Amino acid sequence: MKRKTESKSQLKVLSGIWSSFGQDIGIDLGTANTLVYVKNRGIVINEPSVVAINQKSGQVLAIGQDAKTMVGRTPAHIVATRPLVNGVVSDFEVTEQMLKYFINKVTQRGFFHQWKTRVVVGIPSGVTEVEKRAVYDATRNAGVREVYLIEEPIAAAIGARLPIQEATGSIIVDIGGGTTEIAVMSLGGVVISKSLRVAGDKLNSDIIRYIRTHYKLAIGERTAENVKMNIGSAYTLSESLEMGIKGRDIISGLPKEIIVNDTDIRKAMANSIMQIANTVKTSIEETPPELIGDIMERGIILAGGGALLKGLDILITNITRVPTLIASDPLTVVVRGTGMVLEDIDSLKELLIPLDIDRKGKSYI
Repeated sequence: MKRKTESKSQLKVLSGIWSSFGQDIGIDLGTANTLVYVKNRGIVINEPSVVAINQKSGQVLAIGQDAKTMVGRTPAHIVATRPLVNGVVSDFEVTEQMLKYFINKVTQRGFFHQWKTRVVVGIPSGVTEVEKRAVYDATRNAGVREVYLIEEPIAAAIGARLPIQEATGSIIVDIGGGTTEIAVMSLGGVVISKSLRVAGDKLNSDIIRYIRTHYKLAIGERTAENVKMNIGSAYTLSESLEMGIKGRDIISGLPKEIIVNDTDIRKAMANSIMQIANTVKTSIEETPPELIGDIMERGIILAGGGALLKGLDILITNITRVPTLIASDPLTVVVRGTGMVLEDIDSLKELLIPLDIDRKGKSYI
């Protein structure tokens, strides 16, 4: 008996030494931004999910913030692209390059240490099995030892410190760049789940279309995003906001500047915002009566960049008749959730997406 105890103790020590060579990393692989959490260090990367490629040579020129500055400002043969569309991998090889870049950036200790790394990646809840496998394989090919996937609303709920493992109802609405994820959770499982491909990017395109139609002005995605962040709103503001925007007059082809106000931008985004709010309402209507009381008490929690849209919490409260709150630091709530999973992966493993993996590391989901 004594020998068995000593053997277990030795294995535990060896396991600790083995794991110390690597690092545990949480990744919020978003359509607009990728955030990376490193165990014991916190959030170390928050950069745009953009990759600049030279189409003539196929060479990756820049990734992240450096690549985003090139959007709309490059020669024809250099393309700044997003390898993820609506939260899923649209270009496998480019996604792999981007992940490898971010993982290398935080490990910086050579291949041996990188190979010991464990990674938890947040993905949208509505993706297909093929899309899950694409994320898994792209991360695994970046050179890490273990890859775990977790649905973004669950990671967001953990990051927002909701008691999702208890016998009580919680609801979170995660509005990212490509998707809006809505989940009602209880006892460590998802009771109601909805994934809507209407989110930040759709609001940007709504603004571009509105300005083009009503002001005959062509603007880019970056300009639309700045307008949304500065004067965009989902509900009437107490004080009117306005902003000057520059673009190309689609009639004369010459540069032009106009002034728009919050009413214009609210009109531009109205249909998409109501689509999000009505989907939240539908989720509430489908929630079992036993959980409604808990949700009324705790409220709807908004997460993701879309949670920062002015007045969105008020609009959803009015439509659902449920108090709506914005999570603390909503932009980082998903990656913080992946970090909390890494801190206690053994007890939270049941919240991860199950994967079947053969000896060569190939996934069969």
